[in-house]
Amino acid sequence: MSRRQVLQTVSGLVLGLFVAVLAGTVVSNALPRITADLGAGQSAYTWVITAELLAMTATVPLWGKLADLFDKKPLVQLSLVLYVVGSLLAGFSQNVETLISSRVVQGVGAGGLTALAQVVMAAVIPPRELGRYNGVFGAVFTSATVAGPLIGGVLVDTPWLGWRWCFFLGVPFALLAIALLQRTLDLPHVRRRDVRIDYLGAFLIVGGVSALLIWVSLAGKHFPWASWQTAALTGSGTLLLAAALRVEARVPEPVVPLDVFRHRTVALTTVASLLVGVALFGGTVFLSQFFQVALGKSPTVAGLMSLPLVLGSLLASTVTGRLVSATGRWKRYLVAGAALMTTGLALLATIDADTSVVPLSLFMAVLGTGVGMLAQNLVLAAQNDVRAADLGSATSVLSFSRSMGGTIGTSVLGALLAHRVTAEPAAPGGGDTAQAYGTATADLFLWATPFALLALLAVLFLRETPLKTTTSTERLAAEEGEKGAEADQGARDDSARHLLPL
Repeated sequence: MSRRQVLQTVSGLVLGLFVAVLAGTVVSNALPRITADLGAGQSAYTWVITAELLAMTATVPLWGKLADLFDKKPLVQLSLVLYVVGSLLAGFSQNVETLISSRVVQGVGAGGLTALAQVVMAAVIPPRELGRYNGVFGAVFTSATVAGPLIGGVLVDTPWLGWRWCFFLGVPFALLAIALLQRTLDLPHVRRRDVRIDYLGAFLIVGGVSALLIWVSLAGKHFPWASWQTAALTGSGTLLLAAALRVEARVPEPVVPLDVFRHRTVALTTVASLLVGVALFGGTVFLSQFFQVALGKSPTVAGLMSLPLVLGSLLASTVTGRLVSATGRWKRYLVAGAALMTTGLALLATIDADTSVVPLSLFMAVLGTGVGMLAQNLVLAAQNDVRAADLGSATSVLSFSRSMGGTIGTSVLGALLAHRVTAEPAAPGGGDTAQAYGTATADLFLWATPFALLALLAVLFLRETPLKTTTSTERLAAEEGEKGAEADQGARDDSARHLLPL
């Protein structure tokens, strides 16, 4: 592929990743209007978000394994088509049942885009050059996460658009991504006759993950944390995942090859990604609410106040990516990023309803800078360490860990935030709601800080290895060649042993 084709391919993948992340965040401010228009209750309010998140997170490992077995180009296009179909069905929904079902389709497509975008990148760009492009991916991921609620609020408040455009908005971007990838993405066909899909392992993984995701999404809202529902969901989820581990250890083509966790880098980056998800999503997803309730800002102004976080991530990920590509060194940036993320969360733990815009913006910029240096380079370190044949599975495991961590962080910290706001005593002289949200949000960042600190510890134990200078496609061809040579040598040895008595 020429450099122009690579840039166009990256543009298509960036558009796909943007709409995938946006799908999970853009509806948050629009949900009250959606449920009112469709005549739905509180349970539907929750499931409109949970259904998409559940489908996306649970299917990420499956998409990653499919990328190791089949052609990547039709897979990423299929995920984009599923996203478009789900979005159109959601936008035209006339009842809440159709809306929730379409969100599942949308989530499956988003899961494919989340897993496959970075796998395809590694197939056309060697790790040594991948840093500069990963910086763009990191910035897009953070931007879509933070800007989603703002975009949703603006669409709902615009009379000639409305909530349905929360779903229609990503369709033209997804169609453009399909066109760009069709024109420019040129990958060799994967010809494997011995493909065996691990259906049982896939079923057990999706079932176990779904049970745990439903628990963390609904506990504290629809039933107490200490309840029979908690025992049933956690027990069934744990049993299903334990059975999945047993199956994955025995089948020839596991959905998640357990061998990848023997790599120290993959194991530690997986743990770090989970912790980053908890700290980042659990901390930042409630910033818009803090700006509006505690500081009294409009939805549009609240979105603009998030810009220091987005710009910090954009600048840090772009500069760090170029430095990684130029020097081939990556661990120092992971350590610095984790340290800055921890510092940013600790600083945000000091805010309240009286904090001025300047220090608040500075604290967010520190957090954004840390996230920009850390998030995507964790993927780069893991991709550089595994066999090309397992690259899809390893990449999807990291994406899954970050999404799972985000779900846990949002649900658990959100429940703690709601409890803290309710328990906060009314301040004399009025203004109690703003002060309660200010204090509760600061506590939320304080609770998120230890998770970032644990991510820093995980990163410190990583062993830095030189970045490879060949793409995963070239590495896969070399691995297949070595496997063929070993098979030929084994056949010759068998023939020699057979002829020896003569």
